Parts: sequence; structure tokens; C-alpha cells
Amino acid sequence: MGKIEALCISTRRGIQKEAVPAARFIVGWGIEGDAHGGDWHRQVSLLSADKIANFRKCGAHVGFGAFGENMVVSGFDFAKMPVGTLLRSGEVLLEMTQIGKECHTHCAIYHSVGDCIMPREGVFARVLQGGILQTGDELVMEERKEPRPYRAAVVTLSDKGCRGQRRDESGPLIASELEKRGFEVVEKLLLPDDEEQIKVQLCRLSDQRQVDIIITTGGTGFAPSDITPEATLAVADRQVPGVAEAIRAESLKKTKRAMYSRAVSVLRKKTLIVNLPGSPKACRECMDVFMDTVFHPLELLRYGARDCAEQ
Repeated sequence: MGKIEALCISTRRGIQKEAVPAARFIVGWGIEGDAHGGDWHRQVSLLSADKIANFRKCGAHVGFGAFGENMVVSGFDFAKMPVGTLLRSGEVLLEMTQIGKECHTHCAIYHSVGDCIMPREGVFARVLQGGILQTGDELVMEERKEPRPYRAAVVTLSDKGCRGQRRDESGPLIASELEKRGFEVVEKLLLPDDEEQIKVQLCRLSDQRQVDIIITTGGTGFAPSDITPEATLAVADRQVPGVAEAIRAESLKKTKRAMYSRAVSVLRKKTLIVNLPGSPKACRECMDVFMDTVFHPLELLRYGARDCAEQ
């Protein structure tokens, strides 16, 4: 159980938030009057009160809202709670959607003291049920009535696609196939064949969004710009070679050119990352190889090992 120590909003982005005695939470939007509200996954930001207290002990004089947080709560270490956690306060129900964030432009606090805790300690949520909250209200974790669906991200790698010279057909196809199988596709990205950008997004999707599976399409061949496998291996904790091997073996039955695919499959933390080729037809065929069996390993990643010996 936690306690809301402060509620903060700002009327425009790029400035510190100011504490308010009460705030109205709007479903699918965020906090009424706050500039960061919108139809996206980062509608409300939360920060643990003890993290701010520790920051102050280092000599930084910061008030509530200084880090851009909407809610300061005591009693929880949000950064250690998994994405998908439900938080209830009265009528308001929030679902955590992201841990930490990228800091593209350092805030005033960082420039002042050389550090900011929001990128590593702050979390984000979306509003599932709305209502009015006040400072001092209790916040509790709520148990889910049904299991959370597996969450996926689709990443298309194509220089021409980013320049508008080629229509991305593979990414939408993969997303559609995932949704048919019951996945919630939380992000669809179109990126250039740039290794650093790919690594940054794979890390973000795995670490901050905590998706169960990332499927990439494109960049697995012999062209100088085909660096998807290298970027994927660079962020991997462990390899899962069997997925890529099975895809190549099945694809060889259709074309001998499949032997030249350099696609890999790996794990980063609790996320499975699978490279697919760029062709829409090949993507569908490759997904048919492993998607029917993928739920068991994803369950192990999410919930841990159980006795899975066949009876």
C-alpha cells in the first residue's frame, strides 16, 4: 500500500510541473490540464517519494514535480515493479506501461547538479478508469482478473522505407499475424539500417517497455547496409539459435537462397527477439514455423520455470 504525496501538472512541455491539491484522471488521456496527456502509453508519470528524498540528501534542493513527474508516491519502489502492474486509488485505475525513459535533452536539474533520477527511476502508466484523486489518497496494487495478453513490438529496417521510397508491407503483415494469435502489438517502428538506432530501440523495447517478443523484418542479407543480425547480437544476453535454424531449414524447402540468410534469434532479459527477412511472403512463411510453439517459452520468460515434463 502506498500514499500519494503529491500530484503535479504542467500546462506545456519542457517546464517543471507544479503541485496541485487534486487532479482529474481521464480514461485514455491522462490528467486533465497536463501537457503530457494524450492517446499514447505515457499518459501519467510516477516517481517513488524515497527516490526524491535520497536525491535531496545529495544536496539537491528540488520540489515535487521538478523531475516532470505527475505523481509522487511513498511506499512503492516503482522501478522494481513489472510493466503491466495495476495501481488503484479510489475510482482511478492505472496500468504501468514503461520503466524509465530515454533522456534526449537533459533537464534543468541535470544541468544544475549533473544527475536526474527520472530516466532510471520514473515509470509511466495509462489511465484505464478515471476519477479525481487528492494528495494523501492511498494507492494499492490491484490483482488482475484475467492474465495479461502477451505483448509484442514490430521493427521494420529499411533505408528506402524511411525515405518514403518503399512502402512497408512486411511490418503491418507481421503485426496483423501477431494480433490474430492474441498478441497485443504495442509498438510498430520503421527505422533506417543504422546499427546504433537499432540497438537503442531493441534495448528500449526490452528494458523499458518489457515486451514479450520483438520481431524485426529486413536487413538480414549480404548487402553492406544489412546489419540487423549484428545489432541484435550486440544487445543479446543469450542466443536462441534453434528459432533461426528452424526458419532456415523450412525456408530451404522453398528456395535454396534461404541458406544465405544471416538472421538470428536471441534473448534480452525477458524478451525474445527474432529476425525475419524483408519480403512479406517470407515473413508469413517464417512466422508459421515458430509462432504455434512460442507461447510456452514466453510463459517461461514471464513467469519463470515450472515442472514442464510431459506426463
